[in-house]
Amino acid sequence: MRTGSENGLLSALLLGIMSLPFVGLHAQNVNVLTWHYDNARDGLNRSETVLTQANVNPQSFGKVGFFSTDGVVDAQPLHVLIDIAGTPHNALFAATENDSVYAFDEQSGDVLWKTSLLKAGEVPSDDRSCDSNAPEIGVTSTPVIDLSQGPNGAIYVVAMSKNSSGSYFQRLNALDPTTGKQLFGGPVTIAATYPGSSKNGIDGTLTFSAEQYTERAALLEWNGAIYTTWASHCDHSPYNGWIIAYSASTLRQTAVLNLTPNGGAGGIWMSDAGPAATSTGILFLDGNGTFDTTLDSNGFPDHQDFGNGFLQLELGSTGKLQVEDYYATDTTVQQSDSDIDLGSGGVVLFPNFLDSSGNVRMLAAGAGKDGNIYIVNRSNMGKYHPNGGSIYQVVSNALPNGEYGAPAFFNDKLYFGGHSDNLKAFFVSDAKVSSVPVSRSANTFGYPGTTPSISANGAANGIVWAVSHSSPSVLYAYNAEALSQQLYDSNESGSRDQFGNASGFIAPMIANGRVYVGTTAGVAVFGLLAK
Repeated sequence: MRTGSENGLLSALLLGIMSLPFVGLHAQNVNVLTWHYDNARDGLNRSETVLTQANVNPQSFGKVGFFSTDGVVDAQPLHVLIDIAGTPHNALFAATENDSVYAFDEQSGDVLWKTSLLKAGEVPSDDRSCDSNAPEIGVTSTPVIDLSQGPNGAIYVVAMSKNSSGSYFQRLNALDPTTGKQLFGGPVTIAATYPGSSKNGIDGTLTFSAEQYTERAALLEWNGAIYTTWASHCDHSPYNGWIIAYSASTLRQTAVLNLTPNGGAGGIWMSDAGPAATSTGILFLDGNGTFDTTLDSNGFPDHQDFGNGFLQLELGSTGKLQVEDYYATDTTVQQSDSDIDLGSGGVVLFPNFLDSSGNVRMLAAGAGKDGNIYIVNRSNMGKYHPNGGSIYQVVSNALPNGEYGAPAFFNDKLYFGGHSDNLKAFFVSDAKVSSVPVSRSANTFGYPGTTPSISANGAANGIVWAVSHSSPSVLYAYNAEALSQQLYDSNESGSRDQFGNASGFIAPMIANGRVYVGTTAGVAVFGLLAK
């Protein structure tokens, strides 16, 4: 049985979906302000009143536009109803690897504004000898929007660049969503130090180096701060796992945490998914890196090295960011040594469930390269035990080729699209995830698999949307209750709905009867066809 959920509160009150009425636009306008809709990262737009299981088919639904950009759109587009120059617009915001941010009119595709995040004499970064974001690196991570900041709200974007002298920069920008202009004296250059004996430091201090890191995971706003999380370029050493936070209202740095201060590696990338958050903590999967198997009296690594783990952070009593709880597999060291780490996947927070004994369970799920789905109890994640058996639940070999994306959650079902695997739905009952999927798609998704998103009108008309990374890429729609029932795919009508190649690890975004897919040349737009 499911209880009233703090995740629902997060969805309604925090960064996820906010419905705002406005005459002349759709009857219900949905703001999409963060990656996968909300800080639970459930991938669910529960206020979609236009698209239904009946009208999403090749006869009624298809590609209705394409918004061209100056670079690859790796970041999930965001969507806001906003007044620009005295006129209300449903605005679609897209950021590119060419360090540009666009505001498009949702209906016409007109560019409402475009802003370059490059300073004079700069260009986007080269690919740093890593093909993950070739040929250039600008904006990779999904921005986050806070409509309560500044005069009209603020869009927070991390951008990488370099100058003619070969110096690299990572900057946090805050843009006015009505004009694209910088707010709060921004941008700020991201810089940090942290104490530690890692060989990557000097004289007991680690220093963040802009050229060594990439901001892949989506931005998170939590407790009034913007959290950035950092990974390497293709595991090129030296690097460590950094989390660096800035005030949403001033861009002043508020927190720094290094996850491997006395070791190495431990980057955060999660195939571009975003860290999840509750009212009290941040949860994410960390990549391969040093983990100290010698524990202190509280069961934590004795040198505070947390590589390759399922981590939960909190702000301590002094306001310092710290690891509050964690789970590490009994083979965590061997997994890191073999690059079979948990950090390739994202996480999702479940609604609260009652278990078979009537106890409330606050759960989160994630998966990585080893093919297992890990379900943790957020109140007691399990820590490390050399003989295993400490975690709440493991669904073994559920994703046999590994997970390079993130799950979604809807109507007591957990959805995963693993590498070279079917899209699968696992049922959650009595606070346990089924050991086998209750439905799956007929088709499979090659590398990297797919990150599903879901549209629904409350609990009705659930549609699971997924993108393949074939060439050309394909947008699929499935009945959320039975994935074997495919409603639509963009190749069914020949060239009519084809849209080129989807970018990296993109997740489709659904708002106001439209489906948006980031591609290597812009944003493909799908919706109901004109009659």
